[in-house]
Amino acid sequence: MSDPKKILVLGAHGVTGREVVKQAVAQGHHVRAAEMKWPDDAPPAGHNVERVTANVIEDDLGPIVEGVDAVISALGVPGDPATLMDPPPLYTTGTRKLIDAMQARGVSRLVTISASFVVTHDRGPLLFRTTAIPALTRVLHQMGEMEEMLRASPLDWTAVRPGWLLPEPLTADYVVVPDVIPEDLIRTRHADLAHFMLHCAVTGEWSRQTPAIARPEAEELSSSFEVVKEMLA
Repeated sequence: MSDPKKILVLGAHGVTGREVVKQAVAQGHHVRAAEMKWPDDAPPAGHNVERVTANVIEDDLGPIVEGVDAVISALGVPGDPATLMDPPPLYTTGTRKLIDAMQARGVSRLVTISASFVVTHDRGPLLFRTTAIPALTRVLHQMGEMEEMLRASPLDWTAVRPGWLLPEPLTADYVVVPDVIPEDLIRTRHADLAHFMLHCAVTGEWSRQTPAIARPEAEELSSSFEVVKEMLA
């Protein structure tokens, strides 16, 4: 294992964020776990976890960035129709504020979530391409702007592009390719995404690149029926 790092995790109470925190602590890293608002029923922070609050759109992010070795952003917007129609500027204003804070505090390494669908809509079953992708248009556009901001910055960044996220256990057995997931794959497990993002943050691999991550899953997890069920949940 590499030397322990101090890692800021944004969106630490989300599905992917919780996995990042859990896996980072298991590897011996210290985590500064950030959320806009921690729910009352959130479990205790636990060993090697420092819990902080931060609104990436409105707050000065300098204090939470101070002293960390790397930042992992697992931020995401809710999937309800109203939010998708008018998403908050999480990936635009939030990214600009994060870049500025990291530069000001001398922190260079950033690993963030983007999406393969930023650059292609030709993945997954037809129903997915004709329903989910149009619904995500505004969010995907923001992610594209985020990637352009990162390219223009001096940061040591990685924007990971998963497929359609899946809440299943960690496998650590996934495919990573440049830019776009393979045509025959569509799903990416939250836990596998967290595993790969943590690996990139610690090792520095895939610097200033957009790796795509996915894995083969059972047909029932990749079907049009499953996609619609998850969209309506």
